[in-house]
Amino acid sequence: MTTVVAPDATALTAADRCDRCGAQAYLRVELATGGELLFCAHHAREHGEALRQIAVTVQDETHKLAGTQAEGQH
Repeated sequence: MTTVVAPDATALTAADRCDRCGAQAYLRVELATGGELLFCAHHAREHGEALRQIAVTVQDETHKLAGTQAEGQH
């Protein structure tokens, strides 16, 4: 079973990097084995379903990306 982490969990920061590509991480997955994986939004989307099947908890902060594209460029 996968549980989404409560909003009061330690927020991911710019220092947290994707385990696949090194970009800023927006998804933290805690595994039953005690390990954790971090993913950027791209890799979170790519591997999200499989990760949720093996995760104990998932901290998804991809919502932070809304509106971060170059505003004012239309």
